[in-house]
Order: sequence, then C-alpha cells, then structure tokens
Amino acid sequence: QVQLVESGGGLVQAGGSLRLSCTASGRTSDRYSMGWFRQAPGKEREFLAAISWSGIRTYYAGSVKGRFAISRDNAKNTVYLQMSSLKPEDTAVYYCAADLSNYVSAYERSYEYWGQGTQVTVSS
Repeated sequence: QVQLVESGGGLVQAGGSLRLSCTASGRTSDRYSMGWFRQAPGKEREFLAAISWSGIRTYYAGSVKGRFAISRDNAKNTVYLQMSSLKPEDTAVYYCAADLSNYVSAYERSYEYWGQGTQVTVSS
C-alpha cells in the first residue's frame, strides 16, 4: 500500500504561483513514478505531468508545459508541482498518483494509488 497526501492548494490571483506537494508513505521502498492530474467540475480528469523515480524522465501535457514543473525529493518521499503564470482555467482539484511500475505515463490506468486531492482556485 502507498498512501499519498497532497498539500499546498489554495486561492491565488491570476498570474500568481503556487507549489503543490505530495508526500507518500507505505511502500516507499519501491521505485515508483509519480503523476499529477486535475479535475474541474463537470470535466474529465486531465493529465498534467509525470516523473520517474530518478527524476530524470519527465513528461508534460502541452497545455501546461512551460508553466508547470514537476520535481521530486525521494529523501522526503515527496513530489512537487510548481505552477506559475496561473490562469482562472487552472482552477480544479489537483491529484497526485503513484505508479509502482515506474512508467512515465499520461494515462490514469497506469497509476495504482491516488491522493484525495487539493483544491486550487485562481481568481481573475
């Protein structure tokens, strides 16, 4: 079992920045990739970014590349999503997920464990 807890969400103004964190516990001895997704009300869950265990391999959705950056600190069992130039359309619940196969995947089905999400609201 892997438990994931997101933090760092909140209310920010358009153009602002926010850093989300996701801390894992449980089977943290496994090498797992991590992904970030988001879901706005009435919309499908959307892939944002993923990162391998080593941190060397990353993959971004085209909609956020250049604005968002994923990173991780395995000593802290934590993955981050640094978000800048935020827009009102970035408003959503943000989720982190873990894939024990260590793929760098954009697909929900690749991920075995999910956090409960953290709300990000961007005002205009």
